[in-house]
Formats: sequence, C-alpha cells, structure tokens
Amino acid sequence: MEFDPRPWRAETAAAGAGRIHLNNAGASLMPDAVAAAIHEHLDRETMLGGYEAAAAAWPDVEQAYREIATLIGAQPRNIAIVENATAAFSLALSSFDFEHGDVIVTSRNDYISNQLSFLSLAARRGVRVIRAADLPEGGVDPQSVRDSIREHRPRLVTLTWVPTNSGLVQPVETVGRICEDEGVPYLVDACQAVGQIPIDVTAIRCDFLSATARKFLRGPRGIGFLFVSDRSLDRGDHPLLIDMRGARWLDDDIFELEPDARRFENWEFAYALLIGLGRAAAYANRVGVAAAGAFAALLADRARRKLGAIERVRVLDHGPELCAIATVEVNGIDADRIVAALRDEAINTSATGRPWAMLDMKAKDAFSAVRISPHYFNLERDIDIMAGAFEAIVADA
Repeated sequence: MEFDPRPWRAETAAAGAGRIHLNNAGASLMPDAVAAAIHEHLDRETMLGGYEAAAAAWPDVEQAYREIATLIGAQPRNIAIVENATAAFSLALSSFDFEHGDVIVTSRNDYISNQLSFLSLAARRGVRVIRAADLPEGGVDPQSVRDSIREHRPRLVTLTWVPTNSGLVQPVETVGRICEDEGVPYLVDACQAVGQIPIDVTAIRCDFLSATARKFLRGPRGIGFLFVSDRSLDRGDHPLLIDMRGARWLDDDIFELEPDARRFENWEFAYALLIGLGRAAAYANRVGVAAAGAFAALLADRARRKLGAIERVRVLDHGPELCAIATVEVNGIDADRIVAALRDEAINTSATGRPWAMLDMKAKDAFSAVRISPHYFNLERDIDIMAGAFEAIVADA
C-alpha cells in the first residue's frame, strides 16, 4: 500500500505552519505527542521538584528503554541513554585500552567527529588509523575491510552507516559479518540512520551502535543512546571514566560494574528529554520505519532529479543505495548563501562543506554543498516548491 504522509503531518504542528522543513538530517520536527511529553515532565518538575518528578515519571522512563530496544531489535538491558550520538560513540571508544601501535579500521566516509577522535587517539596514544578503500560506485568496499583486518589485526572496526554529507547508505550488515568472522569488535554510528532505516542490531552483529534523538527519529535535541551488545557486556567493556550510575562502590578501593548497558550512563539526566526520546521511539515504532523511510528516500530522489536539472547544479550523492539525504553543489555559489536564501523563503535546508567530510568532498572535488533531507511528513509539493525557489536563487546569483 502506498505510504500516506498526511496523518503524520497532521500530528506535526510545525508542518502546517507555512514553513517547509527539509533539514531532518540536522534536526527534525517533533511530533506533537513528543513535544507534549517533554512539556508535561517540565511542568511536573516545576510543581514537584526534580527528584520527585523523576520518581513520579519512572514508568515512563522504563518504557523509554523498552521502546528504544524495540526500535533496534535489542533488549532494554542493552540500551544506555547519553547526551548525544558523539558522546555515545566516544564512550564506546573509551572502553578500549588502546596502546601504541594498535589499529582502528574505518572508512573514508566516517563522520567528522569520529574521524577527529581517531586522529586524537593517533596523536595521544600512537594508534594507527587505516581507512578501507571505497567501491567504484561509492561506499566502503567490504573486501577492503576484510583485507585490512587480516593485514593489520585491528583492535576495532568502525563504520558510519550514513555520512553527514551524503545520502550514501554503507553496507553495515556485510561489514558486520566480516567482523564476526574475523573476531574483531565492531562499532556502528547510526546517527543518520535511526528513524529512516530499519535497524536490527542482531543482523548488523555490532558490539556498539550510537544514535541521536534529534534527526530522523524526530526526538528532542540533547539526548541520544548507545546500544551495547551482550558480548560487550560479558567482556566487561565499560567507559574509561564511570560514575555512580555505572558502578557500585563496594569498599575503599573496590567497585563493581552495573550488569547492563547502564554502566555507560551518567547519574544525572535531563529526564524530560529522556521521556521525549522514548516517545519519539514509540512514535517511530507506530509509524513503521521501513515504509516511512522508503517514502522519504523517494522524496530525496525527487529532489536530486529536479535540482540536477538546474544549470550549474551538480548532485554529489553516489552509491548503490541512497537514503533521504540529497546533496548538491552549485558552481560558483557557496552553500551557506543558498541555505540562507531558502530560509528567507521559509524553506529549511542545511549546508555542508569540505571540512565536515574532508576525504569524500576532496574525492568529489567539491567545497560546499546544500543538504536537502525530507522526511515522511513532507509532501511532493514541498520538494517542488523548494526546487523552484532553488532555481530562482541560482538564476539571480
């Protein structure tokens, strides 16, 4: 059955407010139910006090873990709530005691913050960073990952599922099978995937998976989560620095880790955001990520076709599978300028530049790009209006 965006659009107040939101890869619009849950808890904190409000809302807190686990095919014990996807990724990285000469195998399309973390580990700990080769059509070459594992015996393989600057979908399941075969831990950044691509951590075979609430999941800013596999928990993996949420102090010099993924959490939470994250996961489970994400991807493809037909515009997305992110470069016009002009027309997009994705943008000989990221509450006419405004901006420049 054809996906109908109208019911979900009707439950998104901002979608009917005259502004076209095509920046869901940056921060999506929250459904009304998510925003209401956040406001409800803030009101509870106002009337009861922070600690008392958290105690009163504890069933909602526990439900949040269940909804997130359902969303990615896990169990609540495998979910840690953290501030954002980068924090989640860093916590996972910190569970490895890297030594001089250790190797991390990654791709040329890993997220900028992840790449910077690798470079910092190289500078401070002497870790070597090996970037697997890409396929000719785009995306990491799984065989290159296998070859790199066999040659370098890395401590960790890590992959960004969908990069920040492109609609590319990387083969995380194929790489996961390789890592399992070769006995190497595997960390996946699903920041741009969660909420638009169905996730089954069992099929991915990852040890860790990091994600955020604010993007395609349609949750609030300032909250995210980390999946930690049973295999990792059984190994005793834990972050370098823990607090009283992650462990119990048994005696003067003795502590004991929490048995589940909450060993990766901090004691202090923004409980309103946590509840909002849980409601966003529940909402995504109700909508159906597979159908909704496929519809959003079709809208992005429509944007590529319409924008690619405009003179001076070059579509930058390449790969055997593309998702709901379209990126285009305009010859002679900086992307920030176009994004600002579109915003003046009540159309939200975002800009990305070479410093955000150095390796990929260099390979494409691109310096800046406009990123258009529709979602399942958008309509085809949103894309058409954006494309018309885009063409007029380019013509007037």
